[in-house]
Amino acid sequence: MIDDQTLMSSRHVLCVLGTRLDLETVESAAAKEGFELDWEYSETEPDPRMAEAFEACAARASFTGADWEAVEAHDTVAYVLSPPVLPGVAFTVARRTLTLAADLLRSGATAVKNESNGLTHGRERWLDLAAGVYDGNPEEPAVPLYRALVKRPITGGGLSYSCGMHLLGAPDIEVEWPDDPDGDASRADETAALIDGLALYLLTERRAEEIEDGEGFRLSADASRWVLHHHPCERYEDDDFFFNPHGYWRLTPA
Repeated sequence: MIDDQTLMSSRHVLCVLGTRLDLETVESAAAKEGFELDWEYSETEPDPRMAEAFEACAARASFTGADWEAVEAHDTVAYVLSPPVLPGVAFTVARRTLTLAADLLRSGATAVKNESNGLTHGRERWLDLAAGVYDGNPEEPAVPLYRALVKRPITGGGLSYSCGMHLLGAPDIEVEWPDDPDGDASRADETAALIDGLALYLLTERRAEEIEDGEGFRLSADASRWVLHHHPCERYEDDDFFFNPHGYWRLTPA
């Protein structure tokens, strides 16, 4: 059982950069989506740590030269907090997060990263992801939301894992290769496919709520079989932005 206080700690925290960005304008835009500006940590001066921070958030995947220039040139930093990601509203809050990121980028912000999953995107990628949530079937937003909010694969401690599924109200995924504790680069694509396959299953299938420890999982009928075991989130403290109160499903080869 997950207690209400732990669930209340799961929320999107957006770090928003700009040049001469008006914090009251940011606050107004945030309020329209039910978010709030954190006045304590927001500031109208540059933060010299931002280039390194964005680099650590997978910026290279979609940043252009203009995006990097925007980070270097910023003179304002705003922190925006979502409502808690509670059962039944995770997808709604996630949609609003993308909508807000896009609205801010159109109205003066120059770069955005999500502190709650350690992930950023370039300006055009943010706008495309926000549009993708609504351009497809509005009843099935899982794929664009997953692409926007889940960082993977991260490698450490003999495991490859995801970060960000708590923002969609689901457990994160771990992949364990017992015969290769240091990680093998040649398995990176297979590992990512396993994480993606199970994560999207958890987000789209009703049956996912009934998975039990020891069940098997395959990407396809003729693919290798993996075994599922559930673990609590012990990688992060429960007050960490990355903490997942829903825990992890770990995949190990059958």
